[in-house]
Amino acid sequence: MKDKITEVALERFMQNGIRNMTIKKLVEPLGISTKTVYKYFSSKEELLEECLSVLYAGYYNEFNAILTRKDNPVTTLLVLFRGTLGKDFGVNHAFFHDLNHYYPELQNAAISRISKNLGHVMLPVIKNGIKEGYFSKYIIPEIALKGISVLYTSITRSKEYDEYKRSPYELFKNLVEVYIRGMCTEKGIKEIESNPYHNN
Repeated sequence: MKDKITEVALERFMQNGIRNMTIKKLVEPLGISTKTVYKYFSSKEELLEECLSVLYAGYYNEFNAILTRKDNPVTTLLVLFRGTLGKDFGVNHAFFHDLNHYYPELQNAAISRISKNLGHVMLPVIKNGIKEGYFSKYIIPEIALKGISVLYTSITRSKEYDEYKRSPYELFKNLVEVYIRGMCTEKGIKEIESNPYHNN
């Protein structure tokens, strides 16, 4: 029952946002009482925390699937971060708006858990890119990955670029993609230019 409550609540959060959802509204499709929910979760925040664990675990599994493909390192980075952007803005944006503004500590904790895992799998992508001549030999992989993450976060979790009235995808091309391009050798830049995402 706990897993079912989490599954339905996550779906409802993503459809309707977080702020205006009560426990009763969250489990309405299950036809159970709020008393049943409180057997498993002490509050809406605790339920949301469990939902975020499920959500970000799903993201991690999808990232792993991308990493098992035979793409070159440049394409892999672009696909990973562009795919994440699609997830962040492909659902009802009220969900991520509420998460960023009203529950940042829960989101930070969820992102921190997945970031530790992703660091272990993404750093080798950058290291291989250096070894294979796609990225400059002067790149420090840990710093480069941190730089990409900081720029990505500035698109999705701040109002830093609101004044430009540009879509997240335009911001991505002008920030994250430019940063990745700066990491590249001529060989890597050719991969960016030929990447199907480049012209979207």
